[in-house]
Amino acid sequence: MLRVARICTTRPRSGRAVSALLACPPPCIASHILDHKCHDTTKCTGDKDIGFSNLKSHAVTRGGACFSTATETVLVQARDSSLLASEIENAIDQQRFDDAWRAYEKHLHMDGLPRKSVLSKLITGFAATFEAHRLNQSYDVVDRAFQARPELLEKEALIYLSLLLARCALPDLAVNVVRKLVKIEAYPPVAAWSAVIAHMCQTATGSFLAADMVMEIGYLFQNNRVDPRKKSNRPLLAMKPNSFTFSIVLTASLLFGTTKKAEQLLELMPRIGVKPEASLLVVMARIYEKNGHKDEIQKLKRHVDEACGLSESEFRQYYDCLLSCHLKFGDLDSAVDMVLDMLKKGNNAKRSLEAAKAVLEAVESNKLYLPYEKKGPEISGSPNKPVSTDRQMQNYSSFFKDKSFARLELEARELHKLLSDKLQEQVGLVKSEHGVLHPTETMYAKLVKAFLEADKISALASFLVKASKEDSPVSVESSFVVQVINACISLGLLEQAHDLLDEMRFSGVRVGSSIYSSLLKAYCKEENHEDDITALLKDAQQAGIQLDSSCYEDLIQSRAHHNNTTGALHLFKEMKSSNIQKSVNREFEMLVQSCDNNEAALTAKLVEEVKSGHTVNHAIHDWNNVIHFFCKKRLMHDAHKALSKMRVLGHTPNAQTFHSLVTAYAAVGGKYVEVTDLWGEMKVLANSNSMKFDQELLDSLLYCFVRGGFFLRAMEVIELMEKCEMFIDKYKYKSLWLKYHRTLYKGKAPKVQTEAQLIRREAALHFKRWIGLT
Repeated sequence: MLRVARICTTRPRSGRAVSALLACPPPCIASHILDHKCHDTTKCTGDKDIGFSNLKSHAVTRGGACFSTATETVLVQARDSSLLASEIENAIDQQRFDDAWRAYEKHLHMDGLPRKSVLSKLITGFAATFEAHRLNQSYDVVDRAFQARPELLEKEALIYLSLLLARCALPDLAVNVVRKLVKIEAYPPVAAWSAVIAHMCQTATGSFLAADMVMEIGYLFQNNRVDPRKKSNRPLLAMKPNSFTFSIVLTASLLFGTTKKAEQLLELMPRIGVKPEASLLVVMARIYEKNGHKDEIQKLKRHVDEACGLSESEFRQYYDCLLSCHLKFGDLDSAVDMVLDMLKKGNNAKRSLEAAKAVLEAVESNKLYLPYEKKGPEISGSPNKPVSTDRQMQNYSSFFKDKSFARLELEARELHKLLSDKLQEQVGLVKSEHGVLHPTETMYAKLVKAFLEADKISALASFLVKASKEDSPVSVESSFVVQVINACISLGLLEQAHDLLDEMRFSGVRVGSSIYSSLLKAYCKEENHEDDITALLKDAQQAGIQLDSSCYEDLIQSRAHHNNTTGALHLFKEMKSSNIQKSVNREFEMLVQSCDNNEAALTAKLVEEVKSGHTVNHAIHDWNNVIHFFCKKRLMHDAHKALSKMRVLGHTPNAQTFHSLVTAYAAVGGKYVEVTDLWGEMKVLANSNSMKFDQELLDSLLYCFVRGGFFLRAMEVIELMEKCEMFIDKYKYKSLWLKYHRTLYKGKAPKVQTEAQLIRREAALHFKRWIGLT
């Protein structure tokens, strides 16, 4: 029912008088409105606005009250809220979203939020469009309702919204919706919010937020806070994260490099009673490898070897990270033992396979065929099938019918499979052939490089000899020894190449003529190597090695260049007497012809690895392990003593060192001054390019400074993170402010305050504006 009145006065009246007049209009005005006839151009209806801008002024006098022509107009509209609610629903059904939004805003101004069913339809209807603009509008509706009347929010509608926000790459809004669900105690089942984080984990920012969300929800259940015997706790217990939930987030954290946060999740699992699955053991090992915890990986070895159901790729991942950890800590003996053990098992497996093939050939020659089982057709629900992105499958009606969220759980498992496949691509030290693990060329290259950097030529030679015997190369020219020596020659490491050649000769290992020719040519290109050339020629003659014509030519030119005409003439006569034809051999020709692509790749890999210039400081990893141990036990005094000793020995702390200290101080609480001191040292190291900040470290620092009220330092961290384009979860820090600093600097500033107090106040107010509270 629509009523419109125009009130004309000769002088301005107070707002109260006008309100009273509108609430109960005099009969003269009411009769004037009812008796007025509509013009042809304007039809009077019961649910449309009537314009009076062109009507003539009237004077109505009744009971001593006189109203005449005036300059001001007061337009009064009154409308039934149920009609607006119906308009919202109809607009959503007809996909007129702009009209629906306008009707929703009118409803807000007139009667506040609509009823629960209309609000849910508005939220889900806008979300189902998969448009960023509509999804943001849907989130705004939820945010307004959460602040004003949270009882109007429906759990299923919010779960649906969070799922679609995560699917559309809006992880910050998706995680905030789940947080609101927890706050209003409409706990989402673990199958539902696990699907949300599975979609979030497809991006780096989403993975970071998903880890925070799992920790926030997990803290509700730690140390047996929730009594499972109480019936009232069943909805809360249904939200408890399980092993699969942790597996999704940990896999994504590994993929995107947030391994320190992943380790915090691993520490949370036993505190809430979650036992890891067998497949999670490999993920745990990779997290420990990235964070440099060698002892933890060794503890997992027995569990991995005894675990049932682990795939071939998972074993490959575990031994890859174990080898990587040996190299990271400079434990070359353990790395060599692992490589030789792989080669030995691979050799035995190869013999067994050849024996089996021989038996099969014998059976086939006698025309006896063994029974075999025919493979069935490929199952349509193959794990390699990509995740469905059909939007029709995500409409709210079908979503609402799935009360157990079985479809969401299946979708989460498919997304987890995608993450696991991407993670397997990062394995580079171990490969698998017919179920047998083998070291890759990259592994050989890293191991040889580590031996060369440590100047352990004898140990390297011993390893190469044993590896060549186990691997059984096709020819001498394709052996590991030859490829490593050739790589050293290519890199200009002539002394190391000569030492390796001597070690091979002392060990009785024969090498081909190409190695001697290559090394002699390299010596000829450089100066002051006459003694080395003479010694190498003598060794070649004693070993019965026949050099090619190109090598003799380089040697003759070198002798002539140094005015050694006698030596040049002697070499020329020797070449003639040996009847060596030209172009018999060229540099690396025999190597390329005699070895296959896999074996030739070792030389290229080693050259690439050495030229990369990446060096590992093993001592820093050792000291980081010591400091991490003390921090984990909350022995902060011992941790600082270890840090001081580390500095004295000339080792520069890195981001991992400071992260262990900062997170320990955050767990202890009240040690924010010490964190401020660490922040000063970090800035000095960063300015000198001795340390590089990462998102995990800066986020931990920001949490400590906001929690402790050090807002000047907090704004410094925020400025650095924004400069580096790192994501910051404002919702988390807004909640932290409201929890610990709600009443801080609320009143007027005191008239008398020091400069330091003024600076602290301004920093706090700046932070408050940054989180959107002013």
